[in-house]
Amino acid sequence: MSKTDNSNQEERILKTEYSDVMQKSYIDYAMSVIIARALPDVRDGLKPVQRRVLYDMHELGIRYDRPYRKSARIVGDTMGKYHPHGDSSIYDALVVMTQDFKKGAVLIDGHGNFGNIEGDGAAAMRYTEARLAQISQDGLLSDLDKDVVDYMPNFDETEKEPTVLPARFPNLLVNGTEGIAVGMATKIPPHNFGEVIDATIAYIRDENITTEGLMRYVKGPDFPTGGIVINKDELTEIYATGSGKVKLRGKVEIEQAKGGHILLVVTEIPFTMVGQGISKFLLDVAALAESRKTTDVVDISNQSSKEGIRIVIELKKDTDVENFKNMLYKKTRLEDTFGVNMLAIAEGRPETMGLRDIIRHNVAFQFEVNRRKYTNLLQKEREKKEVQEGLIKACNVIDLIIEILRGSRDRAMAKACLVDGVTDGINFKSKESKIMAGMLRFTERQADAILELRLYRLIGLEIEALKRDYEQTTANIYRYEDILDRRESMAAVIVQDLEALKKQYGKPRKTVIENGAEAVYEENKVEEMDVIFLMDRFGYCKTIDKATLERNKEAIEQENHFIVECKNTGKLAAFTNKGNLYTFKVSDLPHGRFRDKGVPVDNVSNYNSQTEDILFVASQSELNLYRLIFATKQGMIKYVGGDEFDVAKRTVAATKLADDDEVVSVAIMYDQSYMAMISHKGFLLKIDAEEIPMKKKAAIGVRGMKLASDDYIEAVFYGNSYSEKHIVEFNGKKIDLNLIKSQKRDAKGAKIR
Repeated sequence: MSKTDNSNQEERILKTEYSDVMQKSYIDYAMSVIIARALPDVRDGLKPVQRRVLYDMHELGIRYDRPYRKSARIVGDTMGKYHPHGDSSIYDALVVMTQDFKKGAVLIDGHGNFGNIEGDGAAAMRYTEARLAQISQDGLLSDLDKDVVDYMPNFDETEKEPTVLPARFPNLLVNGTEGIAVGMATKIPPHNFGEVIDATIAYIRDENITTEGLMRYVKGPDFPTGGIVINKDELTEIYATGSGKVKLRGKVEIEQAKGGHILLVVTEIPFTMVGQGISKFLLDVAALAESRKTTDVVDISNQSSKEGIRIVIELKKDTDVENFKNMLYKKTRLEDTFGVNMLAIAEGRPETMGLRDIIRHNVAFQFEVNRRKYTNLLQKEREKKEVQEGLIKACNVIDLIIEILRGSRDRAMAKACLVDGVTDGINFKSKESKIMAGMLRFTERQADAILELRLYRLIGLEIEALKRDYEQTTANIYRYEDILDRRESMAAVIVQDLEALKKQYGKPRKTVIENGAEAVYEENKVEEMDVIFLMDRFGYCKTIDKATLERNKEAIEQENHFIVECKNTGKLAAFTNKGNLYTFKVSDLPHGRFRDKGVPVDNVSNYNSQTEDILFVASQSELNLYRLIFATKQGMIKYVGGDEFDVAKRTVAATKLADDDEVVSVAIMYDQSYMAMISHKGFLLKIDAEEIPMKKKAAIGVRGMKLASDDYIEAVFYGNSYSEKHIVEFNGKKIDLNLIKSQKRDAKGAKIR
């Protein structure tokens, strides 16, 4: 471009507030995720990726009555034509639509390994095959050729895709959904197909029906895993508002084993346990036995197969089975909650809807789809009637038409005569024929049909069949006009379709709905005993008995960072360098042999080993009897009464810290008469215990040692002046603290030589 061209081109700079740009951009992004990715449409109950997969399979002709096709082909075609995102998200959506343990009505018929209820994933898409399920073909994709829904351009405007599928039943309720958008999430449980159809028909017949009225048909969620809903009385409020919590329990049966043992058999699990929940349940039951919360478990095994769930817990002969079952409800996910939030896209925006609103939107959509369907069918029947009338009329004057065709030079001349009666240039056998031909007035469509008429249609029986077809077409037109003109007629058609779907695809309910009693169980009283708490340098904890400590004392002291005597019924308190206190129950720790690995302390408390370090561990009962002393990196010290740390919370602040400060020492003061602080630069200050003030745990404390600006406390020791010697080691030097003279608090101390 030349300089002249540059000078003629104006440069426009639009100044915009940065916060406004960010706000608009974020809102655009959020709405894109909400509308185009994460939330389903209330009309067909599908997210965009699900809709595109089903439509692509429909377009590829992978119908329920045709051979399976590779999943990779379906995923690739969907991604290339309609869904320009990762192939894994498309395949994941396809996989979920094949899993009968997640969906009330499976939409895709899968062939191969598509995962299982225990959480094993599907095989790679190059191995599995799929085709549309019949219910998808009949209930979601039928009538697409009748202009029943709007189409929009795909991402590169080379294809067209439907904005919604013409669902003939409330798929959102039947299959449920789960999704997380920006600032909102949806979680809708699946429901029984037949019950949803009955409720939809009830709404069509009475638009003023209430939620309570609809719930005479929809009893509650119907999970494909079965189970028991135990808060029946709360369901009405959940379905009225669109949100709430459904309480679920697994189904448990009792069997007798050989030798008099009792078998507790879980035959149905809560829907929330689908995936890794079964293995977690097995671990939880094992943990209850290991921690001695129960001593009734003899063995536990997972005998589940393709025939169904079967988790067997073998119990002792004298077990209180009801109490044990209630313990499972309380302590494991055998009783769980399903958080309902019926959020979907309605009329272009996200909306939380109750049962009645979802059915209302779907019914309105059904009427719209059928209006467009029968308008299209009526138009085709009218065109068909026009042609049939022309052919019947032509049969009555077939000799004249043959004469016109034989006398015309080309098709255009013959058509002009048939439509407008133009006889110029046509050779007729007689003047009467020409006059009659000039009186013909067929329509364009009729003329085309006559010109394409085959001679065999002139056979007498064919003409009779044509007249019968004309009568049928006339009847169809009357029927379609009646459906379009009267709501009652259209409602009858929709109800008829719904009843046919229910007859073909309806199944008995799997989930029981009832008001279950609160699970109450009595914990086995544990015999109180003294145990030894051990924590190694990696943070793994366990308890052992005192006899084990005596036999292996030297090895235990070498391998463990903390060794604390405590009661098996008590609590332990761990203090960290960040000034936090974490409490946990001794009973939560495994009790066993010295060489057992134990469990990470992170698993039994809120402590996070990645962000802080444990400095001191003591039993709660011991803390209540003594004072604790705190010393920080910046030289702050204080006493705190141990009873201040007898708290119910699992995490509290043990002390207040200044900015950039941290705790370097926590200790119980029994009869120690002094403390000695050594700084990083090698200064040592020994002060008498009387110099240290008592403070509350929320106080910072007082300055114990005066430090240089770039110095800090590195080590703290405690001792008794009446001892003969108190040798400590610091940076390779051995120091006898009893030879060091005590000074006043807030002194600089002496340099270690």
